[in-house]
Formats: sequence, C-alpha cells, structure tokens
Amino acid sequence: YPDGSIYVGQLENDNFSGQGTLIEADGHKYVGEFKDDDFNGQGSLTLANGEKYAGEFKDNDFNGQGSLTLANGDTYVGEFKDNNFNGQGTYTFGPNSEWSEDKYVGEFKDGKRNGQGSFTMPDGSKYVGEWKNDNRNGQGAATYSIGDKYVGEWKNDERNGQGTYTYSNGRKEVGEFKNNKLNGYAIKYFANGSIDQE
Repeated sequence: YPDGSIYVGQLENDNFSGQGTLIEADGHKYVGEFKDDDFNGQGSLTLANGEKYAGEFKDNDFNGQGSLTLANGDTYVGEFKDNNFNGQGTYTFGPNSEWSEDKYVGEFKDGKRNGQGSFTMPDGSKYVGEWKNDNRNGQGAATYSIGDKYVGEWKNDERNGQGTYTYSNGRKEVGEFKNNKLNGYAIKYFANGSIDQE
C-alpha cells in the first residue's frame, strides 16, 4: 500500500478475509483471521512498542479469551470485552512495575478488579475477598508478611467496618475499624487470656 503497509493472505471481494498477515507502516503486526478487512477470530497483534496480544478478536477489538503482555512486562491472561479485562483473569505485575511480581487472580469489569479475587505479594502477604474499582471493598481477609491477619469489612482499600485483627503474638482486637484503625467500642484479647473492653 502507498503508506508502506503490507498484507499477505486471503481476500474475498477485495477485502481481507480468512488467514492473513498485516504489517502496518507504524510497525504494528497482526497475524491471524480476518473478516471484511477487520481482525476477527483467532490472532496475534504485536505493537511497535513491544506490547503483544494473542487470542480472540471481534471487529478489531480484543473479545473473548486472550493474553496481553504490556511494554513494562505486566501480563494479563483471561477474558476480554471491547479491549478491556472483563470476567475471570490473572494479572501479574512485571519486574519493571511499581508492584513488581504481585499477582491478582479473580474477576474484572471494564479493566478493573471488581468482584471476588485474591492478591498475592512476593513477601507472602495476601488478600482474599471482594473488590470494587481496583480497591478492596466489602468482605475480605488479609494476611500480612509479619504474621498478622485481618478479617472483616473493607472500604476504598482500607480496613473499615466490623472486623477482627489478630497479631502474630496471639493478641486480638475485635470491633469497628475506620481508616485502618480501631474506632469506637472494641474488645481486646491478650495472649495471656485477659480481656479489655473499651
């Protein structure tokens, strides 16, 4: 083509249809199925910046099962709808990411963690529970690398609502939390068996 793009593959009524390879002038490369000049069916798309998607396409968009590797090394494997993560999937942060080697397995909606899921960090810290708009929201349990554990309500990624915080030494706090801290009436159980009510 005049802009330098190259297509090698099947044609139908002068449209890309069937198996083919399209190398665009900007360096993007698609190998897979076409229908009416669009990416439709199984294929792989490699962008000039190194990002790569392999999986199902519909009308040029990622739709269905697929895997996406971003330029920073992050990877997502799971369900897509209209180029966004939607449904069940696994997102692993790459070595160049702010959250290097962290991993989320669970539900996504419109590209964000939404629904049930687990988030694991390399130091052994883990959260299992509800998510909304990429934040811990609802019921969930967090285990921290130092051995502490919190089970209860979350809001906007913080401990908020009724919950129980258990320290690695056996001490336990039961009550209402706000902004990650006990707030209001609480019962504290100490490792020696004594109880303190505030």
